[in-house]
Amino acid sequence: MLNALEVVTIVVVGVMVGVEFSVPCFSNPILNALPGDNGLRARVHGARLGGAVMPFWYIGSLVLVGVWAVAGWDDDGTGLVVTAAALLIVSVLMSILVLVPINNRVKTWTTGSRPADWKEQMKRWDRWHYVRVAVIIAAFTLLVAALV
Repeated sequence: MLNALEVVTIVVVGVMVGVEFSVPCFSNPILNALPGDNGLRARVHGARLGGAVMPFWYIGSLVLVGVWAVAGWDDDGTGLVVTAAALLIVSVLMSILVLVPINNRVKTWTTGSRPADWKEQMKRWDRWHYVRVAVIIAAFTLLVAALV
């Protein structure tokens, strides 16, 4: 049963990492290259979609890792799993404290109501998102290493 939990956890966290990695590396460069306000409109839609889905994914991933840590407490890799959980907690805190407030503002923007500093706010979100991606990649790596 523990093996199944480990596999499911790694798949769920791994797919989350892939989705989040694709945002700064693929999606945002494509959106930023769109003509006119199309990139902004797409990012507003992305803020709404991500804001609805990602909280469940992040919290669900953290719960799975926590269950793995408890269920496999006597295993050799438990320290790595606990450290991965700590990193996921950091990513959730970063999201709540920095990224979600920006995201909540972005969700309300229209081409006629965007603030003058909207590009700076997007750049700030992007910078923090890079850090969050690095944190969740590290967590994912630790989870994989815990199985070795």
